This record gives sequence, structure tokens and C-alpha cells, in this order.
Amino acid sequence: MEDINNAVQSLMQGADTLFILLGAIMVLAMHAGFAFLEVGTVRHKNQVNALVKIMTDFGVSTLAYFFVGYKVAYGIDFMVGAQELGGKNGYDLVKFFFLLTFAAAIPAIISGGVAERAKFYPMLIAASLCVALVYPLFEGMIWNGNYGFQEFLSQSFGAEFHDFAGSVVVHAVGGWIAFAAIYLLGTRNGRYRNGRLVAFAPSNIPFLALGAWILTVGWFGFNVMSAQTLESVSGLVAVNSLMAMVGGIVSSMLVGRKDPGFIHNGPLAGLVAVCAGSDLMHPVGALITGAIAGALFVYLFEMLQKKMPKLDDVLGVWPLHGICGLWGGIAAGIFGLTSFGGVGGVTFMSQLVGSVTGVAIALIGGFIVYGVVRAVAGLRLSAEEEFEGADLAIHKIGANGAD
Repeated sequence: MEDINNAVQSLMQGADTLFILLGAIMVLAMHAGFAFLEVGTVRHKNQVNALVKIMTDFGVSTLAYFFVGYKVAYGIDFMVGAQELGGKNGYDLVKFFFLLTFAAAIPAIISGGVAERAKFYPMLIAASLCVALVYPLFEGMIWNGNYGFQEFLSQSFGAEFHDFAGSVVVHAVGGWIAFAAIYLLGTRNGRYRNGRLVAFAPSNIPFLALGAWILTVGWFGFNVMSAQTLESVSGLVAVNSLMAMVGGIVSSMLVGRKDPGFIHNGPLAGLVAVCAGSDLMHPVGALITGAIAGALFVYLFEMLQKKMPKLDDVLGVWPLHGICGLWGGIAAGIFGLTSFGGVGGVTFMSQLVGSVTGVAIALIGGFIVYGVVRAVAGLRLSAEEEFEGADLAIHKIGANGAD
């Protein structure tokens, strides 16, 4: 009987390792979505740069998170023997891979906001610092109980801050770091003339749509597999993710007047917002959460264009991730309540305080990191390089090779 129990336990450990590995691969694939969403949105002369940034950002993020960030968040050091690391089917290593793909989303989010005028290496350095220090600081506070923050919320407001799949930990943090970077970087040349907006149309709507679809599909690995074990998988998370996605599509279609850019970002807004409470909400609550997020994205993106000339956010990452992520953290404290059909175990005040704390850490950390890098190395291409385009100025080749 003992042999049978050991065999069953070994099988479950192997199944859990495979499960979280598949989740890591799905979220890794989402980075192709980030790449093509940016490629389709920027002007043709900056498409190569968009692709290269997402790839290299992932590379430096892995190094930063492996050697520093993961230890900051979870206190785990990989500088031990390989035999020890590979124990229990290597589940702990695969868990690192899964959480790395979340951490690497931070530079991918920032990339879309600072597109078309940023230097290459200074932005890579800043991204690695964010993944090594700023992101894991809040990640550890929420997902590992560091610094007693969760205990404080529980004692003060009756529940810990709940963020199942990262509305605030990943998306709001990434969006608000991006806000700081965008503000310090400044507006693209030619964007405003005589006080009036000059629209830069997306270069390739099919690529934009492809990026949105890759992200949308991968998001079900992002959310559902945040359970991290087969035993904890929840169909509620899957259906809530679906309903929030649909809510974002429909509201962005209506509010955005059938604009393809808004419609393809609408599902992403809904999915960002539902991450936090996807395991708690009723599907109708998730639908409402996603619909509000889709409308928020459209309204705030248009406000950025017309009323905030100093904040030139190319892909709208601050409204999409920063604001919709903040809304998602708060929404979990509304639609997660049993009085609104949710599972319960959350309080509105804990969600509000936790969400605002994440924004504050991201904003302060973002201004420190990008401010220091700007002072030391500069963040922005010269006017001539920006006019020529980042593809030729930085990479010496255009999207069609001979450009």
C-alpha cells in the first residue's frame, strides 16, 4: 500500500509540474502578442525595434529575476547544486519559470508606451532594474506575505489583499511604471503642432489584431494556471476570464465607435481587470468588470490624446494596464463579495488599500529608476534618429530588409 501511495504521490507531483510548465509556455507565448500588438501600432520605421525590444527585454528580465528579483520576492537562491534544484520533478524550478513570465511582462508593458523614441541600452538597463527590484518588492508583499503588509490588512480590514492572477501585482504595477517612463521620456516629435494633435495611424491593423489574439488566448494560461496545481484548477476562473473578455469587447465596440484599435484592445482591458478576482466573482460580475474596463480604456486613451499632451503613450499601456489593473483590484472587493454573488473572503477596503499601495510603489519606483537612468545615460533618441526611425537608427535595417 505504501508503494501505491508513493507512486500516486509521484504521479501527482509530475502532473503538477507539467501543468505549471504548460502555463509558463502559454504566458511565454503571450510575449509574441506584446510584440505584434506593438508592431502593428507603431509606424513602419519602428517595427523592427518593437520586435527586438520584446525579445531582448525578456532576456535581461530572466537574468534580473533569476539572480535578484526572485530572491527579493520569495527569498529563494538558485546558487545550490543542480541535484537539489531538480528535486520533486523540478516543480520549484518550473514555478520560477511560470512566475518569470509574469515578471517579464513588466518591460513588455512599458515597451508599448515608450515606443518610437527611446534609446536601446538605457531602456534595457531600466527594465532590468524594475524586474530585479521594483516589481518583486510588491510581488513579495502580496504573494509571499513579506514585510507584514498582508497581516496589517487582515487585522485592519478583515481580509488580506486578494490578487489571484495579477491585476495589480503585474498589470497595474507595469502600467504605472510605464506612466513614469513615458512622462520622463517626453512626447514624440511632430505629435503636436500649434497645440493640435497630429494622429499617427497604426502601420498594420492585421499585425495589431494578431497580437491581440495571441494575448487573449494566452491569457487563459495566465489566469487559469495561476492555480499552480491540478488540484486547485477552477472552472470559475476560466468562465470569468471569458465573460470579462467579452464584456471588454462589447463595451469597446460601443464606446469606441467600431474602431479596430479599440476593439482589439477591449478584450485585453477586460482580462487585465478580471485577473484579481477571477476566482471569486460570479460570471455576471466578471462581465460587468470587463465591460467597465473596456469603456475605461477607450475614454482614457482618447483623453490622453486630447488633453494630456505631455503623456505620449503610444499603445495606451497606462489606461490598459495601469488603470484597468487598478480597477480590477478594486472590483475584486466589490464583485467578490457574497452580497454581489461572489465567493467572499475579501473586503472592499483591503482591496482599495492594496491596489493603491501597488500603484504608489510602481510610480515611485518607476520615477526613481527611469530618472536615474535618464540622468546617467539619457533615455531618448536624438531628433535626427527619431525622424529616421528606430529601425535604421538603432538596428541598421528596416522591416523589409532593404528599407
